Amino acid sequence: MCKIADDVRPPQMVISILRKLCSVIPTWKIIPTKDIVDAAFKLPEVRQQIRENPYCYKGKPRLNTGHELLRISLDLEQRLEEVSLPFLILHGEEDKVTDKSVSEQLFNVASSSDKTIKLYPEMWHGLLYGEPVENRDIVFEDIIDWLGNRTHLGNSRLEMQQKRMNDVLSKSK
Repeated sequence: MCKIADDVRPPQMVISILRKLCSVIPTWKIIPTKDIVDAAFKLPEVRQQIRENPYCYKGKPRLNTGHELLRISLDLEQRLEEVSLPFLILHGEEDKVTDKSVSEQLFNVASSSDKTIKLYPEMWHGLLYGEPVENRDIVFEDIIDWLGNRTHLGNSRLEMQQKRMNDVLSKSK
């Protein structure tokens, strides 16, 4: 998350009130948010797995956590043009968690000379976990191709790595 979309950011008065409350009740879970599990993962069976996983936090964010996310995202938003390292942005066009225009903005303003953006039609936020296998394969192929084009590895090593990643994914089903 490098920027909070304008239509998601709370009004300035709400932000001011939450900042003041943060110093008094930083651990309270009072930030109103949508159910991220429903919004992030397309497949109902994946949503169920996440809900049943005791190690996945599913509650509302604590006040101080929300404050820090907002503070850092506001700082990052002002500094997107400073991103100069090579990067690959992967974003589902049907993402209901983060706004694709933010990814497009990072791509457009970053000073990196080696930057790539891939937008996936009909895919959601959970590109590598919440999508059907055929969609995940497309995303992994794009990642491996992007890395392969920037390394001196032979194709056989890339194919071996792709096979390992596919084996891991098939075991997690």
